[in-house]
Amino acid sequence: MGILGWMIVGALAGWLSSILVGKNDRKGCIGNIVVGVIGAFIGGFVMRIFGFDGITRFNLWSILVATLGAVILLFILNVIRR
Repeated sequence: MGILGWMIVGALAGWLSSILVGKNDRKGCIGNIVVGVIGAFIGGFVMRIFGFDGITRFNLWSILVATLGAVILLFILNVIRR
């Protein structure tokens, strides 16, 4: 997946995760992309631990994995900020 694909998956995953966590504050497109891309790495790592594929291509599975990782990332950040 190219840079544009990572940016699109990151933006979608960051936006979805902020809605799921309830922190849909306006961190902007760049913030969503950063959270989503970092979340993609975290989600891919977690999924491989459980024996599933991580981020494969630009598809629904990759968006779900990245969203899972972004939710984990936002949860950890919320715990640290308290």
